Amino acid sequence: MNNVVYQIAIKKEYAAAVIEDLKLMDAIEILEHPIPEWQQRETMKRMAAYEANPNSGISKEAFFNDLKKEDEAL
Repeated sequence: MNNVVYQIAIKKEYAAAVIEDLKLMDAIEILEHPIPEWQQRETMKRMAAYEANPNSGISKEAFFNDLKKEDEAL
């Protein structure tokens, strides 16, 4: 069988249990990719800027709405 790699988001607890069972049966392999150093530094820089001025950020709802719009555009 071909090795096909999928990136998935697990939304339900029972799905996580199924994934874990598949892993234990050696039916799947969970790949973990390290977060690049530059991305960690940039995140820390942005968090510091936000913590210094929390009013500079957007609401959680606005953030998720923006993500949803981006996904729909794809």
